[in-house]
Amino acid sequence: MAMKALPSRSDVTPEIFAAEIRPAGQPVIMKGLVGEWPIVRAARSGDEALVAAISANATPEPVMFAALPPEAGGLFHYTEDASQLNFTRHEAPLAQFLHFLQTENRLPQPRTLAAQGVQAGRFVPGFDHAHPLPLVPRGTTARLWIGNRACVATQGDDLENVACVVAGRRRFTLFPPEQLANLYLGPFELTPGGTPISMVHLTRPDLNRYPRFATALEAAVYADLEPGDALYVPYQWYHHVQAFETINVLVNYWWSPAREDLASPWDAMLLGMLALRELPADQRQAWRALFDHYVFKTEGDPGAHLPEAVRGVLGELTSRQIAELLADLRANLDPASTQKRGPLK
Repeated sequence: MAMKALPSRSDVTPEIFAAEIRPAGQPVIMKGLVGEWPIVRAARSGDEALVAAISANATPEPVMFAALPPEAGGLFHYTEDASQLNFTRHEAPLAQFLHFLQTENRLPQPRTLAAQGVQAGRFVPGFDHAHPLPLVPRGTTARLWIGNRACVATQGDDLENVACVVAGRRRFTLFPPEQLANLYLGPFELTPGGTPISMVHLTRPDLNRYPRFATALEAAVYADLEPGDALYVPYQWYHHVQAFETINVLVNYWWSPAREDLASPWDAMLLGMLALRELPADQRQAWRALFDHYVFKTEGDPGAHLPEAVRGVLGELTSRQIAELLADLRANLDPASTQKRGPLK
């Protein structure tokens, strides 16, 4: 079954993005959104002009980059037994990395090189001022993704994302969050970039080993992006990325509208795995009902029937209450603690 192409818009303003695109919770291609950025104009003049534009303002501070041997086919992933990553990590100043990239690309069988998530304002001072993106919240960090031909395995981010293509063509393949079980994510402990990735190779999936991936593909959409285009990736949409040229540059912005004083959802899930996953099936079912009611509010506000003054954790929490609850949780989780804290101990 052929995947569906993602719709695109060429009229996106900050107002349209805030009022129409983000509330819909669906990925959208924003054609030509950053087509007038200076770095995009430089890229149109060729790789040499692009490298010169970035290197001219780059600091000598080293950046991390990954190197993948030619036989890996450009896919940053695992060794066959998943015990190790299939690439190595190195450091070099950004200008030197760009020189490495150009040198590598002249070889008959180049390695795949990628500097990923480089903070633009830190390593290329003045980048943010010269390349504004008013769609995202003020102060959101711009990150550079620079490399040659490569594939980044399917993964999700617990942030919203706008990805802007500066140089080279890219294809994003996107899966909605509810396809999680069909993506066959890998280990939590060993990951290429900090979040679990799919064990399935999108471009050559082994459906005998991973049969449910066929269902994921039925729900997938793809976005083919040219320099100057941008893509909105909603919260926790899983995405696979292919870069096709000898030098590819992307700038992305991650942010979250959630309160910054809240606890980490990832930490909550890990604690849930420790506390709930191995319970008997009937007990897990009971806790599912509790979580649906109190956490996910599937039947509305679980504290609405109580007077506001006595709602406690069922009410709208202040920053002070959140800090106190977190302190209680830390004390309750500490095996060396002799005194448990809080009303829910």
